[in-house]
Amino acid sequence: MPDHDYSTALETAAQLLGRRLEPFLEPGPAEPANSADFTRLATLHTFGDAWTRTDVLDVRTRALVSVTIAAVLGTLEPLRGQLRIALNNGVSPEELVETFIHIEAYAGAARAFEGHQIAVQVFEEARQQNER
Repeated sequence: MPDHDYSTALETAAQLLGRRLEPFLEPGPAEPANSADFTRLATLHTFGDAWTRTDVLDVRTRALVSVTIAAVLGTLEPLRGQLRIALNNGVSPEELVETFIHIEAYAGAARAFEGHQIAVQVFEEARQQNER
């Protein structure tokens, strides 16, 4: 893919997250050379293809779906990012708590509680950023 597509995907990620994604994409010293290919392809697909499809599902709805998926899968670091995206795109903390209530009903208390604890941390992070 051309560099323009990757740059566009990185810009989309920055708009959604409210911060640049690049520091998290740099391969570590123990990673093989093709790790950069993985992060590039994942970034292109996620932020260049999926998140930009707003004709049917808007960004806000996609954010709620993404929070739910990450919470149900128990992928807590990705959940942290999805919560940031949700908050940066019009989802309120109250709506996110309601999402965890619904997750509890369908995916179980353990997953919902674990995800809610990450949400509380992200809410605090957002509160501190808003105070600056």
